[in-house]
Amino acid sequence: MRDLRIVFMGTPGFAVGVLQMLVESKKNIVGVITSPDRPAGRGRKLKESDVKQYAKSQNLPLLQPTNLKDPEFLEELKKLNANLNIVVAFRMLPKVVWNMPEYGTFNLHASLLPEYRGAAPINWAIINRETKTGVTTFFIDDKIDTGEIMLKKEILITERETVGSLHDTLMNLGATLVLDTLNIIEENKVVTILQLENNDLKEAPKLTKENTKIDWNLPVEDIDAFIRGLNPYPAAWSFLYNKDEKVKVKLYHCSPEINTHSFAIGTILVSNKEVKVAVSNGYLIIEEMQIPGKRKMDIKSLLNGYSFEENSKMM
Repeated sequence: MRDLRIVFMGTPGFAVGVLQMLVESKKNIVGVITSPDRPAGRGRKLKESDVKQYAKSQNLPLLQPTNLKDPEFLEELKKLNANLNIVVAFRMLPKVVWNMPEYGTFNLHASLLPEYRGAAPINWAIINRETKTGVTTFFIDDKIDTGEIMLKKEILITERETVGSLHDTLMNLGATLVLDTLNIIEENKVVTILQLENNDLKEAPKLTKENTKIDWNLPVEDIDAFIRGLNPYPAAWSFLYNKDEKVKVKLYHCSPEINTHSFAIGTILVSNKEVKVAVSNGYLIIEEMQIPGKRKMDIKSLLNGYSFEENSKMM
């Protein structure tokens, strides 16, 4: 049985769920690497990463390098004397880091690799209306999410899944997969599988202002999936034309209604405390949204203090 000395690398809440299970399972975490504190919010106060907050609560040794090739950081990393690195939702590592420990560096990725390589696999699986997804552990190499696979676990995506609900499911599934992966490394029973390459693989690029805007020309089922795949974060958005001005709004909970009608695409219809947007094959019923300067609200609360004029539309 190998005696593992682990350095854990991660930043957001997704990584915390994994780190917490490692700590609770009494794994030997000799160090935690996370991102530097960053300004956030209106006051631009420095915010600690979720992983840093948890690591501090457990008194784990912590490093926050700005440059992963910095000789000073590399020296501190060597002093931890780890023989395995585990990476969950962190940034790309230079070879000098991932190649340092004796038993290598493995990553937990929230998709069934080789599908959905990239920064936002949970979001894109829902946006693309997949029926299943999962988690994968693989050894890191010099490209993004291409290394040799150790283990996978698969789950079904529920019909009304949001990225918020799927995130939590995959975090818990991923934590158990990381423990399973540690067991085979400890017992020296690792068997890896090469990732197959083909041109039909779906990718999971970083979410940007451009690729999170709603395309109202799509069928209502695709628009609904797009919104669920971005709810609650970073949220799908649209321009709303109302009262002779164009503002940016965010949409959260919605539901599709397939129907025939003669309204122009984007037309907003309001009746009986219900707001819906006409699209090519029906309507998108808006249940929760956020307008500039306000918190996100359910539509009934919004309509108590906000009105849509007859010519209002989504653009």
